[in-house]
Amino acid sequence: MQGVGFRPFIHRLATENGLAGWVNNTAHGVQIEVEGKRERLSEFSRRLQREAPPHSSIESLETEWLAPAGFCGFEIRESTASEAPTALILPDIAICAECVREIFNPSDRRHRHPFTNCTHCGPRFSIIEDVPYDRARTSMKVFPMCAECRAEYEDPADRRFHAQPNACPNCGPQLALWNRTGTITATRNDALRLAAAAIRDGQIVAVKGLGGFQLMVAANDAGAAARLRKLKLREEKPLAVMVASVEAARRLCEVGPIEERLLCFPEAPIVLLRRLRGDSGASTAPLLEGVAPGNPYLGIMLPTTALHHLLLREVDGPVVATSGNLRDEPICIDEHEALDRLGEIADLLLVHDRPIVRAVDDSVVRVVLGRELVLRRARGFAPLPVAARADPAAPGSVLAVGGHLKNTIALSVGSHIFLSQHIGDLETVEALEAHHRIIGDLQKLHRVSADVVTADAHPGYASTRSAATLGRPVIPVQHHFAHLLSCLVENGLEPPALGVIWDGTGDGLDGTIWGGEFLVARGNNFERAGWMRTFPLPGGEAAIREPRRAALGLLHELLGDDLWDMKDLPTVRAFAATELNALRGALKSGINTPRTSSVGRLFDAVASLAGVRQISSYEGQAAMELECAAESTNSPWQGGTKPNAAYALAWQEAGESTRPRTSRPALVADWTRMARSILNDHKAGVSPSIIARTFHEALADCVVPLATRVGLEHVALSGGCFQNCLLTELTVRRLSDAGFQPCWHRRVPPNDGGLALGQIAAARQLAR
Repeated sequence: MQGVGFRPFIHRLATENGLAGWVNNTAHGVQIEVEGKRERLSEFSRRLQREAPPHSSIESLETEWLAPAGFCGFEIRESTASEAPTALILPDIAICAECVREIFNPSDRRHRHPFTNCTHCGPRFSIIEDVPYDRARTSMKVFPMCAECRAEYEDPADRRFHAQPNACPNCGPQLALWNRTGTITATRNDALRLAAAAIRDGQIVAVKGLGGFQLMVAANDAGAAARLRKLKLREEKPLAVMVASVEAARRLCEVGPIEERLLCFPEAPIVLLRRLRGDSGASTAPLLEGVAPGNPYLGIMLPTTALHHLLLREVDGPVVATSGNLRDEPICIDEHEALDRLGEIADLLLVHDRPIVRAVDDSVVRVVLGRELVLRRARGFAPLPVAARADPAAPGSVLAVGGHLKNTIALSVGSHIFLSQHIGDLETVEALEAHHRIIGDLQKLHRVSADVVTADAHPGYASTRSAATLGRPVIPVQHHFAHLLSCLVENGLEPPALGVIWDGTGDGLDGTIWGGEFLVARGNNFERAGWMRTFPLPGGEAAIREPRRAALGLLHELLGDDLWDMKDLPTVRAFAATELNALRGALKSGINTPRTSSVGRLFDAVASLAGVRQISSYEGQAAMELECAAESTNSPWQGGTKPNAAYALAWQEAGESTRPRTSRPALVADWTRMARSILNDHKAGVSPSIIARTFHEALADCVVPLATRVGLEHVALSGGCFQNCLLTELTVRRLSDAGFQPCWHRRVPPNDGGLALGQIAAARQLAR
């Protein structure tokens, strides 16, 4: 990769071995010509692979023996460009420990310099304009280095040798504090101190960070957090919290060895951590409920840059650090744009004059089965590629435009599939503009013009409509098939395999909304081996935000007109009489009541029936709260007994009218017995946590019988429902115990943020 100090490493290695020659960067990677005694050259080659810099990745090492050229000494030559770059661009990397020590050392010349970095850390992807990665091709080109920084940059023994963002207080970017009119009220360290004081006093400060703006308030200030929520139109969705250190995180949350490793990753993601709990099980974290209402988890992150470290030291406490945007808009990267879009939210703007070339939001991860699961893939992870099997029959380059929600873009170049940073939901003009900008940016960086475009088969998705404007052949890919292939590609697997694909919505091939699918991938196609029993969604898309509607549709499927006499049910009580009359008419006529097999909507329905959540203020809220409720109790099935075995789903053969033409009849997982049991348990006073836990267990249990019937070794788990830690762990254990090889996501999101990867895999097969 470029930007990891590989050339300085080669210079040191060659010098230590008494070798002469040269090294340079090309768009293909690092090129080395080294001359000396054969045994020394062999040692050089061994050490090159063994001691490579920690952030580097040697994809291949090709060696050719040449006649001696008579070099004198070893030099680092200027980089050369290429028409077809293959070198990997490094993501932005969190500030390293050595740089942190410098900014807090009063005797160091970079004391309190907010833009301190070295070869081992700092911005890459957010500042690069073109490859090869050199200062002249980054947004740092507008900052000429002073004599001292130039000496570091040119000294092979210095850790800042060819560190492209290298700068100091005398020659680098500078801070300024703006008020809401754009007037500069302070600069440099005064700007930072006043911004910190404003945060301590309860004000909202928009901070220009590494890949865009963040909105910050004191995390323990109830009024400030509530005001931020109101202005940002973010009613209940959890807010991320930045703390100064792992020790500070431990004062708020449970931090085990794996969680600590994730917090300290060079990627510096937001990590979902469980709040500290007392003997009663209640949270003891000294943070107000306003940060994450009703949620036992907090999204915790450590400072990513020198600026963040200095700011946290001045504030002397945790701060909310949420994306600098309005709902469904991309994050701001320019101070004038931020003044326009965030001026009604932020009291002050802490800005700097280093241009951000592209927006890169914070990544989000959680721990599942002892390893990280990326929920939002952005800073630190993008634009690293996923390796795919080389296929000479595949088209030259494929561009995938992703889905409508949690949008990302993907581009295939040879055996690499480059997955873009998180863009977001394509619900606004600004989001669509960002989507189109990144389509062009990804192709420009890799100097590739895609031969083929692939998109979701849903004609209504904004991303699908955008694909039609690109002037290339468009290959539609069914939503859940893309999820399945995404999981297989990330895990280095190929069809045939069974996919358990559970999510909220996806356009089905039979006129219904899919989301509870068991798909068998075979070559470039798939069979639908099974699915969840469908039920109607009164109001269509309105049901996504109202779990009570999903529950009403499920109850109508279960009880028919008897439903309207059960006025004591939490679901029914959640509606006014006039609403019930309207929905009763819709369900009877079938108008705007599409049928769905979605497990995501099944989660919503159960959350409503159990009295957990009737109306959601953000996507997935009901499912998240049901998971949290389930995690608050031990399994009711421990000890070998199953007191709630009536929750078990029953497999039945699909009717002729709904059965696909496969070699064996498809199966339908019938939830009717489970739904009746939930109603009975709720009436009997069984706690929502027990109902939630038993529901999770029943879902996990239903997978093995279908997998046994299909008879394939590999079972891939994908779709937004497998963001659920409990569901994923239970399902993986059931499959493993039954002798299957389950695979799930790690660094590619299981949600729609991973769709583009699967779309590429499908299109490469279909376009052959």
